[in-house]
Order: sequence, then structure tokens, then C-alpha cells
Amino acid sequence: MQNVMIVGAGQGGTTLLNILLESDAFSVLCMVDINREAPGMQLARGFHIPTALSWKNEYTNQADIIIDTSGNESVFQEIRREKGHEALLIPGSVAQIIAKLSKEKQQLIHKLKTESNTMLEAIIQSSDEAISVVDEQGRGLLINPAYTRITGLTKEQVIGKPATTDIYEGDSMHMQVLETRKPVRGVNMCVGPRRKEVIVNVAPIIVDGELKGSVGVIHDVSEIQKLTTELKHAQRLIRTLQAKYSFEDIIGQSDDMVLAIEQAKLSAKTPATVLLRGESGTGKELFAHAIHNESDRKFNKFIRVNCAAVSESLLESELFGYEDGAFTGAKRGGKIGFFEEANHGSLFLDEIGELTPKIQAKLLRVLQEREIMRVGGTKPIPINVRVIAATNIDLEQSIKNGSFREDLYFRLNRMPIFIAPLRKRKGEMKELAEHLIHKINQEYGRGIEGISEDAIEKLRQYDWPGNVRELENILGRAIILMKLNEQVIKAKHIPNLVGTSAEHPKESALFTPSFKSGDSLNEMVGAYEAKVIQQALQTFKGNKTLAAKSLGISVRSLYYKMEKTNSCK
Repeated sequence: MQNVMIVGAGQGGTTLLNILLESDAFSVLCMVDINREAPGMQLARGFHIPTALSWKNEYTNQADIIIDTSGNESVFQEIRREKGHEALLIPGSVAQIIAKLSKEKQQLIHKLKTESNTMLEAIIQSSDEAISVVDEQGRGLLINPAYTRITGLTKEQVIGKPATTDIYEGDSMHMQVLETRKPVRGVNMCVGPRRKEVIVNVAPIIVDGELKGSVGVIHDVSEIQKLTTELKHAQRLIRTLQAKYSFEDIIGQSDDMVLAIEQAKLSAKTPATVLLRGESGTGKELFAHAIHNESDRKFNKFIRVNCAAVSESLLESELFGYEDGAFTGAKRGGKIGFFEEANHGSLFLDEIGELTPKIQAKLLRVLQEREIMRVGGTKPIPINVRVIAATNIDLEQSIKNGSFREDLYFRLNRMPIFIAPLRKRKGEMKELAEHLIHKINQEYGRGIEGISEDAIEKLRQYDWPGNVRELENILGRAIILMKLNEQVIKAKHIPNLVGTSAEHPKESALFTPSFKSGDSLNEMVGAYEAKVIQQALQTFKGNKTLAAKSLGISVRSLYYKMEKTNSCK
């Protein structure tokens, strides 16, 4: 018996519910509609069937089939994009067809084999989804124009032919479903003479406990890729203007993390400057996003600036803007800076410890006077900006050695929040890993269901110098290398993580400089420097802060040398 969730309790959903109530092959788990008083919702309650206002509910993971009769394309796309288990998603029109196969039992099955049902044909033929139906022997019964458009195969080439006829590369999902009686979802394969890349969902048709065939829905990968590209482009535009994380995205039950989250929530309710402190990769930017989204500034801009990634010569004009003709190459008419762009919103200054003394002085004036002066300007401009700063360096030591202003430190340190490194949060490893797996699933389009205890234990044996960022990289790599039929990350998928901290490249150099006739000393020194930087980045898995620290230079100097020597390639 197939467990079914119906989304949409209007006329179509009500009709479908009536049909399924008379079927022995289907069990209705839940009726979903945003209107509690919709006809289908009332009917469901009359038969003691659970109802819900959202398709994301306690019954979602129990459903074998999710039927969308809402008629709302955005709802259908949301379910198709976010459903996290093996349930087959079927449009309402197709679902009615399958339900009628159950209701009319052998009579309708026989009718489908011998002659085309006019109404059935019209519904399937008008669907934009490519649909393929086969009988219990795996012979083609029905296809629609969308199927022909995607595969390039006509009715004559499919109807009555084996289910393998349309496959160019891969195994027949129809035959697999007929053998196992279990639905399959999200299988990549190539079909037809055009070698079209598609994603296939197939479900069995079971009537009175007997297998009568299977129905497949084919999605064109190129269309999905196009939509994905457009979505990512839109997300990039949105992310430049607003924060994308909230406190719900921060995982942490340890005392240190609970304290940090509570402090961040309190600070969000005030206009006070916040200083986020912690090692690289601990989630300082995540906290900055959450603080902005929790504040009364959440509907205004959230601007992010990595102070170490922008060259010293450009950072001042980027932060404070400049007037027309302020310097050679300046944009005509001048340009507003990040402070003006973030007015009435929040400005996140990451790597604040890398600011030069000159910019430190200007930033101090901004925090004291709430006004900025553009480069080349003479008139102060009042601003109302919430500054959230972050650093992974010891500011107190920087004050002692004269590289950071003490008065600026006291201005920034009004609300310090210390974020614990991952090595002190190993008790949260399982929750963190599951949260990151869900995030990676959405980014990579995968359906990994979880992580085993032996894999978690293996992760706990490592001290994670790169913190949560390194953990996300390791899990992402594991998911990429997993086979498509693997659903759980196991210890074998996790690479060997040796030691509690990486060796310093200077102490374990694997190369020596060499002299080549014709090369200048500068060229040889540059080549050697590039190799050192490349090895440092490899040792610390791309973590530039740790690499710079091990080399005894600032992050800003590392960026400069990377650009100069092409070490980032």
C-alpha cells in the first residue's frame, strides 16, 4: 500500500481524496491546504485524516507519493526542489489518472491496454511534464508530446516496445521499479537518439496488491540547469543587499556557544558596535548576518567588507567614497563608499585587525562622530550605520606592538563576543555535520540523508584547525565522491585526518631553490616565494589566515604576494 500526501484541498484535491478513499492500494496520510475550511480539508477531517497548513509536516517523510493539486506552479517547484526523501512528486492531473487506475482496477487497466481513454489521453497530452507509462511486463503503454520533445522518440518507437528502448545510457528505471515495487527518484541518465541528459522519477502502479505497471516523469536537465543558473544569479544579487542567515542557522548547545548566541541576540537589539572574535572558520560572518537580521535594521542593507582582501590603496576610497577628481582614474562625479551605501543598515568589517593606521584613524572618527569624509572631500556627511567588526588576531598584542590603536580598540570592544573553536565543540559534531549536509544537499542537488556514528567518531578524533569551514569542506568532498545510490556518509567516505594541527611549511619544506642560467635573481626569488605560498596554502587547506600566520606575514601581505606571484592559481 502506497502512503499518499495530497497538497491542495480545492475541487481537484477533494475529487482525488474521494477516489483514494475507495482504493485499497493507497492510504492518505495527510491533507494539506493553507485554507483550513477548504472542501477537501473538511472532508478529510470527516474521515479522521490528519490535516496541515504546510506540506512540510510530520507526515512528509512517511509519504511514498506527494500529489500536488494546488495548481500553483511555485508550490510544485518548491516541493520538487526541497523534498528530502524518496517520495515521488506527481502533478495533480497525473495523480488523478493513477488514482483512477486503482478505482477502476482491472477494467481500467484492460481499457488502457486495448484502447486510449479520451479524457486520460487529453490530460496527459496537455501536461508539460514528460510522462511514460509501461505495463507490468515493461512494455510501453503511453507517452505524451513532452516526452517526444525531450527524447526525440515517437509513439511508434515506444508503444508496445520494451522499456529499454528509449535509453541511450544507464539502466531502465521502469524495469527496476517493476522488480522492486519501490519508487525511484532523481536518477540521472541519457535517453533517445539525441542523448538527452534527463532526471527520472518512476513509481509503481499497484492495484489490489497486484503490480500493473509503472509511470515515469522525465525532467530535462538543461532546463533545470537554466533555472538553477537564473536562481543562483538572483541569489547573488539578493545577497549583496541583505543578510542571508539568522540565529536559527547557528548550531550550538555548548556553554560557550549558548553564551555567544545570547550575547549576540542582546546586542542585536541595540545600536552598539559589536566585535566578533574567534579563529578563522568559526562562523563570525554567520553571527554578523544573524545580528543584522535580528535588529530593527533588517529591512535595510547589510554590506560586507573583507578588510584584508582589498588593497591598502583602494580600501580608503571603497569605505568612505571619493569626490570627483579626487585622484587619477577616479570615476567622474565621484563615488559613494560602503559606509554611505550601508546607511540605516549594517556594515560588517571582517579582518578588522588588518586596517592600516590611517584608516584606523578615519574609522575611529566615524564611530565617534557618526559622520564620514569622502576622499578629496571637505564636507562631512552624517551617517547612521551599525558597525559589526570581526577579527581572528590578538588585538591586545597588536596594541602592544603598535599596529592597532588602543582608542579604536575600546570603541570596537564595547560588545565583544567570543566564538569558540570547533575543537572545543566536539560534542556538537553530529548536529553540526547534519546541518552542513543539509546545506550541501541544497547547493549540490544531492539527497544525502545523514551521517553514521562511526563517521562522527572519526571527525571527533581531529582538532580542526580550520574549524567549521574546514568541516564543511571535508563533508562536501565526501558527498562529491559518494556514489549516487549511497545515502549515508560513513567513515570510509571521510579522508584520513592526521594530527591536531598542521605543520609549518617553513619547517617541512619539500623543495629547494635552483639556479637557471638566464634568470635574474628577482625572478628566482619570485619563483621560490610562489612555491612557498602554494605549499602553505595546501598545508592549511586554502585557509589564508593560518597560512599568513605560519609565514609570519599579514593577511594583506599574503593577498598581495599571491597576486604578484600568481600563487592563487
